[in-house]
Amino acid sequence: MAEIGIPRRWHTREDSGLVLDRNLDWYHDGERITHPRIIEAFNTGLVPTEDGRFQLHIGNDWAYVTVAEAAYRVIAVDHDDRQVYLRLSDRSGEALDPATLILGSDGVLTARVKQGRALARFSRDAQFALGGLLNREGESVFVKLPGRRIPVPLPPELVEEERGERPLPKGPTP
Repeated sequence: MAEIGIPRRWHTREDSGLVLDRNLDWYHDGERITHPRIIEAFNTGLVPTEDGRFQLHIGNDWAYVTVAEAAYRVIAVDHDDRQVYLRLSDRSGEALDPATLILGSDGVLTARVKQGRALARFSRDAQFALGGLLNREGESVFVKLPGRRIPVPLPPELVEEERGERPLPKGPTP
């Protein structure tokens, strides 16, 4: 039946067949979605719910999505004199909560976003930009901004003592 355009199974809002995998690639019924405009619509329509799940909103319609790990990609890092800001794949931005930074076993940073309801995975460029702001004193790592030092819970061996010029490892493509 699928050969003539009739779906193999019917989907509901609870069982949409949509998955956002660990690498932030979209799938429907196991088939990767590759069209850039669909990906953009899905990225901007993804919303965390109060119960820890995720919904995809497009216009007036919505459905639940299975999110394997991170729901958003940090595509850029900005800062002012006192705060670091993350630009996310849903075209939103928010202040970094440095206490939520975690370096994964694959060498890629993640942080909690959306009031702590979602995980965001850093792109290579965003991770490199944040690495340029890191400094180390002894066993402490911190973000050094013109008007503030912000401690971060990262291993001190990631940053050279005093100068802090070595960025975080790039790891695989997030």
